[in-house]
Amino acid sequence: MKILLLDSIETMCAQKLRAENFDVVEKPKLFKEELLKIISEFDAVVVRSATQITSEIISAGINLKVIGRAGAGVDNIDADAATRKGILVMNTPGGNTISTAEHTMSLLLSLARKIPQANASLLRNEWERKKFLGTELQGKTIGVVGLGKVGREVAKRCQAFEMNVIGFDPVLSPDIAAKMNIQLVSLEELYRRSDFITLHTPLNDETKNLLSDATLKKCKQGVRIINCARGGLVNEVDLLKYLESGNVAGAALDVFENEPPKDSPLLKHPNVIATPHLGASTEEAQEKVALQIAEQIADYLHGRGIAGAINGDAIQLAQKEETKPFIQLAEKIGKLFAQLLKGNLRSITVSTYGSQLNDSLPIFVSAVLKGTFNVLLSEPVNFINANSIAKERGIEIVEKKGMEHNAYSQLLKVEFKTDKEKRSFAGTVFGNLARLGGGNLRIVEIDEFYFEVIPEGHLLFYSNIDQPGMLATASKILADAKINIGNVSLGRSGIGEKALTVMTVDSPIAENVLRNLSNISGVEDVQLVSL
Repeated sequence: MKILLLDSIETMCAQKLRAENFDVVEKPKLFKEELLKIISEFDAVVVRSATQITSEIISAGINLKVIGRAGAGVDNIDADAATRKGILVMNTPGGNTISTAEHTMSLLLSLARKIPQANASLLRNEWERKKFLGTELQGKTIGVVGLGKVGREVAKRCQAFEMNVIGFDPVLSPDIAAKMNIQLVSLEELYRRSDFITLHTPLNDETKNLLSDATLKKCKQGVRIINCARGGLVNEVDLLKYLESGNVAGAALDVFENEPPKDSPLLKHPNVIATPHLGASTEEAQEKVALQIAEQIADYLHGRGIAGAINGDAIQLAQKEETKPFIQLAEKIGKLFAQLLKGNLRSITVSTYGSQLNDSLPIFVSAVLKGTFNVLLSEPVNFINANSIAKERGIEIVEKKGMEHNAYSQLLKVEFKTDKEKRSFAGTVFGNLARLGGGNLRIVEIDEFYFEVIPEGHLLFYSNIDQPGMLATASKILADAKINIGNVSLGRSGIGEKALTVMTVDSPIAENVLRNLSNISGVEDVQLVSL
């Protein structure tokens, strides 16, 4: 079998694979057009972060069995397209955790003491000690946004500097955080209290522009910001504005929205320190992930087992047509809740009704967790590791097998509990499960209100008082914004009482339009969900 190595992967990867009797071809730099021409020859391909393995390349890889990422993030691999083609996608989570954490600390110290600027000044034969007056870390408060593997390692190192560590992570329990001497707070409080803010979250619709004008203005005067996670978490235009005003005292960036950043005025600001995405660039990290991915691919292709797979179970479950649509439903419910989440997640209860579903309850639990965590966490979550991640974060999981439901022959119900609220979602599948598409997914109950909502596209949620004119007013605001409504579902407890409205809309809704909806008298909790 032939394996293609791209992106200058450490030589031990090729050595290990050749020792396992694979035909290995190394192409450190390959343009997309060249890759498309040769990808059909290979059974496996291994990349770092530079090469984009798109759906087009996956379609051309007619012999591909596995795609390996020598690193943690799989942003450059279309994992959904690979799953549809029955191709395993695997990564090496944890291989560059220490290197990224240490680089964060390097930037933190450089930012506090203005080391790069002072060095540049000295090289210009200048001696301006007063110009580079720094600040000590001891006693300062650092806000860690995202307490996954890297965030925790950063927190540990900051504690060694006697910093006060506070953190935000919606799926970490306060008890687990307390054991790590981290105080869990809301994002609002983290912005208000932090002298330094370091980001360690995934990049998705929820976290894009996490630090922007809307949030930077909530931050402490003179805050310093570090980003070694993902470009796009920080709005670079807004950051520059706050640096120029002095509200942000400095920023240290290893990642950018567009890489490499060309002619960026942000990089020219005197209080900005920047590095070219070096978080994982240590000899040790590259050697670890190179050897790890080689071992994982060899084990899989030689039939010795699967490790580090982000879609391995999805491939196996795709063969079970009777449960596949309910697995999709469970994952969508998780994604739906994660986007509506308020507070810190404490427990999830998954209940099934109907003998066919009862037999597969653990699979549905994993699917709910997978959907929830893949929105909220930076580390890839699959059916294998979802439950262990929940346990690690102190989230209680309850499984309940119900008898026959009074309205549906098969029903999946999920109840989420946070420190601020309880929410429940129930769904079923209509139609012939054996057909292509596995029938039609429906959400039929939300917080004890009865609905029939198709869980796909853009869904607008809001609570309102059940009185005449509410729907008409909301519809007019959307119409004025040229937002087309595809479907409307209403649930109410009684005339004049609280109601819940769910609209399917054909396009995303801008923030100003959502604010206009929130300003309707009697309307609250306006939220947009994308599935």
